[in-house]
Amino acid sequence: MKLKAMASLGFLSITVATLPGLAQHREPPRSGTARYGDPTSIARVYQDYLYGVIKKIDTNEIVLEKTKFGIDQAFKLGRKTKYIRDGKPGSFDNLKVGDQVWVDVKADKKTGEMTAKKVVTGVVAPTIRQ
Repeated sequence: MKLKAMASLGFLSITVATLPGLAQHREPPRSGTARYGDPTSIARVYQDYLYGVIKKIDTNEIVLEKTKFGIDQAFKLGRKTKYIRDGKPGSFDNLKVGDQVWVDVKADKKTGEMTAKKVVTGVVAPTIRQ
């Protein structure tokens, strides 16, 4: 009987001693970015492009609003400017006021004039296949 009491007392003391360790709440690991992982791993191709909404467009120039500059920004359009719509080659005629676009820009070091090398619009996100 004494042996049984000592065994149950020993078991009880071990159980009580380990309870604080089991009861600790552990936070899940957090990413270094604010939301759901690293956004540059998804859209690394477009991270250096400028985003905006077309406010005005003509054959020589495109004006974007809602850019990172906080003001309307004009970009020159040249013969070498490439247009991409929905991941496929497009044309200048596909663009219209109100379209959301991503623009790859080349800035002239002397004048500061920005020329669009590539204008991307439409659905460009990769498709997730299961």
